[in-house]
Amino acid sequence: MNERPEVVPALQEWTGGTGEFRLGPESRVVCADERLGSRLAGELGIGHATEGPGDVVLEIVPSGGRAEGYRIEAAPGRVTITAPTARGLFYGTRTLVQILRTGAVPCGVAHDWPDYPVRGYMLDVGRRYVTPELIHRLVRLMGRYKLNELQLHLNDNEIKAPDGDWGKALHGFRLRSPAFPGLAPEESYSRDDWDGFEELAAAHAITLVPEIDAPAHSRAFISFDPSVGHDGGDSDHLDLANPAATELVKAVFTEFVPWFRGPAVHFGADEYYQSKALWKQFFNNMAAHVRSLGKQPRAWGGFTRLSPTGDTAGFDPDVVINSWNNGFYGPEGAREDSYALINSNDDLLYIVPEADYYHGAGLDAEWLYDHWEPHVFADGQSLDPGDPRLLGAMPALWNDLVRADYTEERMYELIEHSLGVLAQKMWSGAKAGLPYRDFVRLLQRLDSW
Repeated sequence: MNERPEVVPALQEWTGGTGEFRLGPESRVVCADERLGSRLAGELGIGHATEGPGDVVLEIVPSGGRAEGYRIEAAPGRVTITAPTARGLFYGTRTLVQILRTGAVPCGVAHDWPDYPVRGYMLDVGRRYVTPELIHRLVRLMGRYKLNELQLHLNDNEIKAPDGDWGKALHGFRLRSPAFPGLAPEESYSRDDWDGFEELAAAHAITLVPEIDAPAHSRAFISFDPSVGHDGGDSDHLDLANPAATELVKAVFTEFVPWFRGPAVHFGADEYYQSKALWKQFFNNMAAHVRSLGKQPRAWGGFTRLSPTGDTAGFDPDVVINSWNNGFYGPEGAREDSYALINSNDDLLYIVPEADYYHGAGLDAEWLYDHWEPHVFADGQSLDPGDPRLLGAMPALWNDLVRADYTEERMYELIEHSLGVLAQKMWSGAKAGLPYRDFVRLLQRLDSW
């Protein structure tokens, strides 16, 4: 019987048959989805049709199966990929392309699905602008390995004010609209840019999660309107005692949320130190506002340190939380609460390029491969695998060092270094069944794709 083909991420289940499938000069892809069928045919160098007989057949079968799962059945004369959704079908094609890089598909049946619904990455473009081309490259790389969410952190500022003067601080808001002249610098994204991100992401089965962060990390808003800033505007914190501050943030969300096609929008709510009571009010107001705009709200976890009572009492319960720091709000808190949780643990999953903290030279891919899965948090606070509160994981690259000398190419390299490992552990955990060095060789074999 044929052994399981080696792909990244590894298949969940494989039943080997005998023989193999090979493409021939007359082979063609048959798929009713013109875009997906044409794309796969182009990758394989064969023809495409929307109906009729074919050697590679892609079919949506709505009944049964997991939403992102798929089935591949390979016989000597045909390969059939079926899935209940277009996204699952796309993932099946990623597996097929990888297998065919070896020359042939071993006959057998694969059933495959992800362990977690959120398999993401977050990129800070607020502190440091990146070109649309870099975002396009990252989307393509993530799609290759079946990652499905890209969170773009769209505004931020340097952490400390130069010479104590926040007027000198570098900052950025990266969406450009005539409704807010001067809010975004020239290095920002137009509606056409954003539409391009959305379309490319959809073609690679990725959902964009836009993040507009307030009431801290808000120097861009304060520069736009100093009256909404704490300490007379000499701050990167909004003055939440001034109702105009929250109203400005709401107006920004109202303007830009119609750009966003995915179901979730992140409103930040991170590291605000001026008033716990006002932070709680802001948190609840923004969660309700995002929901009123038709989106599921997300926020960074901060209940343990920032809430008036140190817990979640009185907070909007229907917000998805990125747990980024155990002291701010970790998985132990989630055990006591009802919040859906995403693992963005800073000790394990943060990169800050060129820093002497948070993996300045990239994540420890070998350690992650040998020891990490989405339920694993630092300091002994791991959840049980498959905990129903845990949606998945979202590693992050933060550009804290806004004045450091590194390029966006360096940022891409730092992400790429561990992305295959992260994708493996988010999709099917330890099922790769290879020592780390052999897994790296497998990634290198696929790297020219």
